[in-house]
Amino acid sequence: MFISASLNEHIKPITHKPYTALLSLILFLPLMAMVFMALLPNTKELYIKILALITAALQLAGFLGIILPAYQVSLQKGNLGINNPTAFACAEKANWILMDLGTAGKLKIDYFIALDGLNVTMVLLSLIVMLIAVIAAWNIEKSVKSFFMLLMLLNTAMIGCFVALDFFLFYIFYELMLLPMFFLIGLWGGERREYAAMKFFLYTLVGSVFILLVMAGLAFSFTDGTDIHTLNMVKMMEVGVDGNLLNLVKGSIFDFGTQIWGYDARLMAFLVTFIAFAIKVPVVPLHTWLPDAHVEAPTAISVILAGVLLKVGGYGILRICYGIFPEGATHFALFIGILGTVSMIYGALVAMSQKDLKALVAYSSVSHLGYTLLGMASLEAAGINGAVLQLFNHGLTSAMLFLLVGVVYDRVHNREIALFSGLWEKMPRYSFFVIIAFFASLGLPGFNAFVSEFLVFMGAFQSHNHANGLPIIIPAIAVSSIVFGAVYFLRTYRTMFFGKFSAEGSDWDKKLTDLTTREYIMLVPLAIMLLLFGIMPQLILHLSEGSVAKLVEYVMMKR
Repeated sequence: MFISASLNEHIKPITHKPYTALLSLILFLPLMAMVFMALLPNTKELYIKILALITAALQLAGFLGIILPAYQVSLQKGNLGINNPTAFACAEKANWILMDLGTAGKLKIDYFIALDGLNVTMVLLSLIVMLIAVIAAWNIEKSVKSFFMLLMLLNTAMIGCFVALDFFLFYIFYELMLLPMFFLIGLWGGERREYAAMKFFLYTLVGSVFILLVMAGLAFSFTDGTDIHTLNMVKMMEVGVDGNLLNLVKGSIFDFGTQIWGYDARLMAFLVTFIAFAIKVPVVPLHTWLPDAHVEAPTAISVILAGVLLKVGGYGILRICYGIFPEGATHFALFIGILGTVSMIYGALVAMSQKDLKALVAYSSVSHLGYTLLGMASLEAAGINGAVLQLFNHGLTSAMLFLLVGVVYDRVHNREIALFSGLWEKMPRYSFFVIIAFFASLGLPGFNAFVSEFLVFMGAFQSHNHANGLPIIIPAIAVSSIVFGAVYFLRTYRTMFFGKFSAEGSDWDKKLTDLTTREYIMLVPLAIMLLLFGIMPQLILHLSEGSVAKLVEYVMMKR
C-alpha cells in the first residue's frame, strides 16, 4: 500500500472563494490554542483560561459573522447539499491520501468538509455550548492546563464530526472525541469517575468497531466516478434520474442483492451503524452508560456531553444510516419508531424515581432524545425536521439544566432533591432560571422544545399514510411521555423551591447564595434562546428544512 503521485490526473482540486477557508480555521483553531497552552507554564492558569475563552468566542463570532451568512447566500441559490457534490456551502476539498491496494484497485481519501441543512445547526449548537462550557469550567482548580488542553481537543473533534463529508475523516474525528472525554470524566469527575469513564469508553468503543467494519466494506463498494474507490459520503449518495446510485460498484459487498449469512448486506450495514449511533444518542436499552457519565462528570463536561456529544448519534443516523443505506430507513422504520417511543416513556418514568437532581436531568435526556428517533422513523419531512430541530433545542435546554444543577452543587456539594426546600425564598433569581429551563424542557408552548416536539408528532401521526409508515398507535402511546415529563419536573420544582427554606441557620444557609455574575453570563443567553427559538422557530428551521425535504425525497425513492 502506498501513496501514489502518478494518479493526480484523476483528482481535480476544487477551487473556492478565499473566505470559505474560514471553516477549516474554525475547525482547527482550538488545536492551535492547545499548542499555545502547551507552551505556557502550568502556573499561568488564568492565561490558559482566557486563551480558551478567546478561542471559543472567536469560533462563534467567525461562524455567525461570516460562515452563516455565506451559508444563507448558498441556500438562497437553492444549494441544499445532501447528495449533490456541488450544492454544499463553504465546501473545502483537498487531496489527502491515495492508496494503491493492489488487485483491489485504488482508494482515495479526501479532506472534505462542508455545510448543508443537516449539519449547520449542529455546528452552531457546538460553538454555543463550547463557549458556555469554557465559562462553566472557570472554577476548575485541578490540573488546569491539562483540562483546557483536552477541552480544546474535544472542541475540534466535535465540530469535525459534523462537517466531515469523507467517511474516513468523519471516523477520525469520531474516535478523537473518545479520548478527551475519557480523561475529562476519569480525572476531574466525582467519586465513581473511573467507573463512569471506563463505561463510557467501552460502550462508545463497541459502536466505533461497528462503524469501522461498515467503513471497510464501503471502501470497496463505491468509486468517485472513475476507477478509484472513495469514502466520500456524498459520492455514495449520488443518484441518476432513475434513482439508482451512480457510483456503486456492481458485485461489491454493498451492492443491491448481496447477502451476508443469508441476510441482505445493505440492511445489515444499516442496522450495525444504527446500533453504533444509537449507543451515542443513547437509545434504550443502550443508554446505561449515560447516567453514570453525567452524574460523575464535572458540570462543564456534562454540559458538553448532553449539549453536543449525544447529538453526534442523531446526526450520524441521518447522514450515514439514512444517507448511505436509505432502504434501511424504510425497512426498519417501525423498529426505530418503537425504540424512540420506548426511550421517551422509559426515560421519563425512570426520571420520576430519581433522588439525585443530576440523574433526573440525565434520564430526562434519554426521554427527550427519543423524540428524535420517532421523528426520523416517520419518514415525513415534518417529522425529520422536528427531529433535527429537537437535536438543536435539546442541546440548549440540557446545557442550561446541567448548569443549574451545577449551581447548587458548587455551593453545598449535594444534589439530593429531598434535602432542598424553599429555595425560591433563598435564591429567587436562581429559581426563576430553573422554572424557565423546566418549562422549556417539558415542551410548554412559547418555548423552543414545543415546536420541535409538535413537528415530531405531526410527522409521526401523518406517517401511516405511506406504505412504510408508523401505525397511529405508536405516536399515540408516545404522547404519554409529555405527561410524565410534566410530573417529574413540576414535582421536583415543588419539592426544592416551594415551602419554607429548610436550612435556615445551618451551614447551607450561608453557602446557598444567589447567582454570581459568571453564572448570569452563562444562563441569560441560554434563557433568551429558549424563548426566542420558541417564538421564532423559523430562525433555525429555515436553515435545515430544505435539506431535510431533499433527504426525505432521496430516502423514499424507489430503487
